[in-house]
Amino acid sequence: MKNQSLSTHNIRVMFWIRFFGTINFIAPVLTLFYYERGLEPIHILMLQLFWSGAVLLGEVPGGVVADRFGPKVSFLIGVIIKIGSISLLIYAYEPWMFFLFSALNGLSVTFFSGADEALIYESLKEDGKHNQMDWAMGKIQSAGFVSMILAVLFGAYLAQDLQNEQFILLILLGLLFHLVELVLIFFVRNPKNTGTFKANPFKQVTAGVKAIRKEPTLLLLFINFTLVFIPADSVYEAFNQPIFTNAGLPVVMIGVMYALAATLGYMTSQSVGWFSSKFSRKSLMFVTGILAAIGLFVSAVFGETLWIVLGAFFLLRIGQAMRGPIYSQLKNDLIPSEIRATTLSLISVLDSAFDLIVFGMLSLVAFDGLTGILIASSLIALAGTLTPIQRRVKREGQLV
Repeated sequence: MKNQSLSTHNIRVMFWIRFFGTINFIAPVLTLFYYERGLEPIHILMLQLFWSGAVLLGEVPGGVVADRFGPKVSFLIGVIIKIGSISLLIYAYEPWMFFLFSALNGLSVTFFSGADEALIYESLKEDGKHNQMDWAMGKIQSAGFVSMILAVLFGAYLAQDLQNEQFILLILLGLLFHLVELVLIFFVRNPKNTGTFKANPFKQVTAGVKAIRKEPTLLLLFINFTLVFIPADSVYEAFNQPIFTNAGLPVVMIGVMYALAATLGYMTSQSVGWFSSKFSRKSLMFVTGILAAIGLFVSAVFGETLWIVLGAFFLLRIGQAMRGPIYSQLKNDLIPSEIRATTLSLISVLDSAFDLIVFGMLSLVAFDGLTGILIASSLIALAGTLTPIQRRVKREGQLV
C-alpha cells in the first residue's frame, strides 16, 4: 500500500467509501416505509424541501471546512451526521422526526460535495496526472452503481412483507455499511495542496466567487451540464415508474430494469477514460446531451411502446454515467487548488437554484400530464446541450 502513488491510493479508498456510503437497502421500499409510519403524501413532499434546504444552507460551509482542514475532516463530519440521521429512522413515528432526519441527511451530503472532487483532483495533480480526472471519477462513480444493484435486489426481498421489523432490519444493515465507510475514511491521505487556506472564511468564499467570475467557461460548463442533468436525471427519475407502467411493464419487472440500468452505468463509468482518450470531451458532452434530449422526447411521443421507453431509459442512464466524470474533469481544470472545495460548493449552490427554476418551469406544463413534462424536459436538455463549451488553454498548458 505504501508503494502506491497518492492518487492510486485515494481513488481505491474513495471507490470503497462510495460503495459503502451510497448503499441504501431501504430505498426500494422507502415510500412504503413512510406510509407504514403514518406519513401522508404532503409530508413526503416536505421531506424533499427540508433536504434541499439543508443542502442549500450547508454547501458553502462544507466547502470551507474541506479547504481549511482537508477533505478527510470534512468526510468524517459528514459520515457522523449521516449515521445520526439514519439512526433517527428507527425511532421516527412523528412527521417532525422525519423532517429532522431529512434535514440532517441533506446536511451530511454537503461535507462530501466538492471535497471528494477536490481530494481526487489534487491527488492526481500531485502525481502529475490531473488530466485523468474523468477516468478517476468514472471509476469511483461505478461503485455507486454496484451498491444500487445490491440495494434493489436485497432491499425489496428482505422487506417483501412490509413489516416494521423488516424495515428496521434494512435500516440497521445500512448503518452497518456506513460504519465501514467511517473506518475507511481514516485511510484517506490528504494531498499537500488541501487544507491550506487559513484566511478569514468570508475571504475564502469571496475568493471562490472571484474564481468563478474569472473563468466564464465554468458557468458555460455548468449550464451545459446542469440543464441536461436536471431533466434527464432528477425529473426523469421522479416519473420513470409511471412511464414504465403506462407502457405496459409489469411492476415486478421495474426492479430488474433498475438493476440492468445500474449494470450498464457501471460499465460506462469504468470506460469513461477510454472514451475520452478516443474522442474529445467536448464531443462526448454534445453527443450524450443530444441523446438525452432524444430519449426524453421519444418517451413522450411513443410512451405506449414499451421497447422504445426501455431503450430511452437505458440511453439516459448511460449518458448521465458518462457526462458526470467528464464534467468533473473540465470544471476542475479551471479551479485554483487552495479554494477548490469552496468553489465547487458555490457551483452546487447554483445547481440548487437551477433546480428550483427548472422545476418551476415544468410545473407550468404539468397540466398536460407526463407528455407535457417530458417534452418540456427534452427542450431544456437540448438548450443545455447547445450551450457552447469553450476550448481554452489552462495555465499549465493543458487544453480543455
